[in-house]
Amino acid sequence: MNSRLLAVPLAIVAILILPGSLFSQSAIVTLEQVPDELQDISENEPIAKTFSAEKAVRYLDEASLTWQKKKKCATCHTNMGYMMARPALAVALKDSGEVRSFYEDYRNVRWAKRPPSEGQGFWPIVVGTGLTFNDLQTTGKLSEVTRDVLDFIWTAQRGDGGWRWPDCNYAPIEIDEHYGVTLAALTIGIAPDDYIKTPQAVAGLKKLRTYLKNDPPKSLHHRAMLAWCSIRVDGIATDVERTKTLKELMALQLPDGGWSTSGFLTDWEGLVVEGDPPLATKTSDGYGTGLSIIIARELGVPASDPRIQEGIAWIKSNQRESGKWFTRSPVVYANNLISNTGSAFVILALQSCGELPGNVLGK
Repeated sequence: MNSRLLAVPLAIVAILILPGSLFSQSAIVTLEQVPDELQDISENEPIAKTFSAEKAVRYLDEASLTWQKKKKCATCHTNMGYMMARPALAVALKDSGEVRSFYEDYRNVRWAKRPPSEGQGFWPIVVGTGLTFNDLQTTGKLSEVTRDVLDFIWTAQRGDGGWRWPDCNYAPIEIDEHYGVTLAALTIGIAPDDYIKTPQAVAGLKKLRTYLKNDPPKSLHHRAMLAWCSIRVDGIATDVERTKTLKELMALQLPDGGWSTSGFLTDWEGLVVEGDPPLATKTSDGYGTGLSIIIARELGVPASDPRIQEGIAWIKSNQRESGKWFTRSPVVYANNLISNTGSAFVILALQSCGELPGNVLGK
């Protein structure tokens, strides 16, 4: 196991397991217990009086399991982020393991006889990302099923180096193929056991670099993803480009200490069209704040940096009563589902700064 996962300050553990501050380990959330219908994600939900890891973990469990029950699919706006971040809250509440099993079933059941095709490029990336981060956060080793899913990523890659990706106009993660390509690169780069050195990964990344060269970033969000994945995958962004992107990200920190997802999209020409609501660039949200802190930490900004600490303070004072951190759907209304990924990224941001057990991200 990655030794960094074991470096849990005793004070943090003590805080997390104080009686009355968290649900008991037996009170796990299961697929059978969650509602049959998705719950409304409203910006009008009150702010919680105090930060609660208990509420955060139960919200993430319920949101992902309800999506699984209702939609029966893996998706980057809800259960992928859950798979990435859920182990950081394991000390707070035991995980039923049902989302992990659901992700593994893509390999063991859905793809057992018919692997994903080029027209289904989205699925192996999302499933592979969730499983890879989950492996990294738990055993620190690449499981057999995860390795198989990562191998499927390359069989679904197009000749131009990209993958088919959903364009639901759900900016910034389900709107264009650039995001899917950078997510694939991030996943391969962070995968344990030197997966990046396998022949299929070497060949696939060569094609991936060609795609990115031919499809330059359209927004700061694109550039931020390039900076993140380029830490572990060479030939994607230079030190100078990473430094410039980091400076741009940090400059968008709002007076309350948070960041706005919409602020990463203002330079995307043609994104907003007539009739769309204006981008909420002056409203801090979970996704923007979580992602900014994660990338800043990955690029070497210390957790003690005042800007990072202001972001952490925003996180602790802006959790909603349900346990989530709200993020409004940019551009078009998409049920504010990005709040689910945003809440998961907030957990990863807290973890990267030593506020939660484990640390697979950050320096």
